Amino acid sequence: MHPDSFAGQAAAAACDLHEPLRGGFTSTRFVLVEPSHPGNVGAAARALKTMGFSRLVLVAPRVPQVHCDPEAVAMASGADDVLAAAHIVPTLADALAGVQWSLALTARTREYGPPPSAPRPAVQDACRQVAHGGDIALVFGNERTGLSNDDVERCSALAHIPANPAYSSLNLAQAVQVLAYELRLAYLGEGLPGAALPVAGRAGGAIGADGVLQQGAGSPLATSDDIERMYVHLENALIALDFLDPANPKKLMSRLRRLFARSGLEREEVNIVRGIAKHILMLKAKGGESR
Repeated sequence: MHPDSFAGQAAAAACDLHEPLRGGFTSTRFVLVEPSHPGNVGAAARALKTMGFSRLVLVAPRVPQVHCDPEAVAMASGADDVLAAAHIVPTLADALAGVQWSLALTARTREYGPPPSAPRPAVQDACRQVAHGGDIALVFGNERTGLSNDDVERCSALAHIPANPAYSSLNLAQAVQVLAYELRLAYLGEGLPGAALPVAGRAGGAIGADGVLQQGAGSPLATSDDIERMYVHLENALIALDFLDPANPKKLMSRLRRLFARSGLEREEVNIVRGIAKHILMLKAKGGESR
């Protein structure tokens, strides 16, 4: 082979290595809820960039302008662009606006909420959700207290890193690195060109090695905010039926959240549930007027 031809191939290969990643890499948000230490935020930004991700969302960080904090900038170590572009919001609900599926990372067992899984099967689920074309989010809690039960219940799925039980304490940025690495392997099909993941339980649709949908998928999944509005509507209907006592709810809504989280609600399914709730409330209101 002529040396110039070899050089040309090498240059093309180098160009491919630096080609911007698409698909799941750009539709995945990494959400840090109430991070305490600026250094951890900077290190998390670095962890994301090394794995090809760039969307960092911070929920009520202890240092309001943490993306400008000198310690955060120092720990970002070259990922200053990811840190500077971090989106800061007041609540997890704001962070999940428009998200169709979210994964909460937790270090402890929860009585309620989605059943936990290890990171690898959890990110395979993430790939299937990305195949539907919307955003997904990975949610990490505060360094000291983790995620609240309310935060966990707001997410679609739950993951736990099976660390050494004798010393399972992971730094926030380390946990982000583990999930970002697993997600990168899943999106790239573990380096196999053309590898595709099936969309479980859906007609048609597969996600390719670049994280892009290859075939037509089923009905669009509902977003996080759509589902939250459904829960409010459903809760009001159950209260109107006297099925739910707001003074003694007995974790009913938590159990319903867990039930619906397992199903992967489509937008049309959310509309059906809200339609049922609407008619219950309308009928109860008519009954009250007749009395």
